[in-house]
Amino acid sequence: MDDRTRCDWGNSAPEYVAYHDEEWGTPLHGDDALFERLSLEAFQSGLSWITILRKRPAFRAAFAGFSIDAVAAFGPDDEARLLADAGIVRNRAKIAATVSNARAAQRVPEGLSALLWSFAPTVPRPRPATLADVPATSPESTAMARELKRRGFVFVGPTTAYALMQATGMVDDHVATCFRAAAP
Repeated sequence: MDDRTRCDWGNSAPEYVAYHDEEWGTPLHGDDALFERLSLEAFQSGLSWITILRKRPAFRAAFAGFSIDAVAAFGPDDEARLLADAGIVRNRAKIAATVSNARAAQRVPEGLSALLWSFAPTVPRPRPATLADVPATSPESTAMARELKRRGFVFVGPTTAYALMQATGMVDDHVATCFRAAAP
């Protein structure tokens, strides 16, 4: 670790330092890339993000690099394989949701990336001073979750949608003192 000032959580583990400094809050585009993040945020539900971050290489291997088309083609044998894979979170409902969401993503005519980014706030909001000032949801994440559910996605509530928005740079919740905070 170095002496740069980070969001408090960004110093709590070596994996978090790299994730905070290089990924979290950085704009991410691309259907498969955003499908991966959406899937991992759903797997994180009820767990610590560090658990998912440490298992991310195994998730990528198990889910064919989160290729939407590849995951959408998964069948019962693939789901059984995933349930037996100790390298990932073996939750039947979350595995089934990931496969179902890949199929739903295939049906998004404008592409998953365009759909998700359409919910990014257009008006800047005040930078959070502390982590206590960071919301768990927003009107935009609530609208995103509602639209995703309408289109057949599952495991995508407003909190999961907001975490996705933070992770992929749709919102910038680096606290004011963080070196990653964008200029006001």
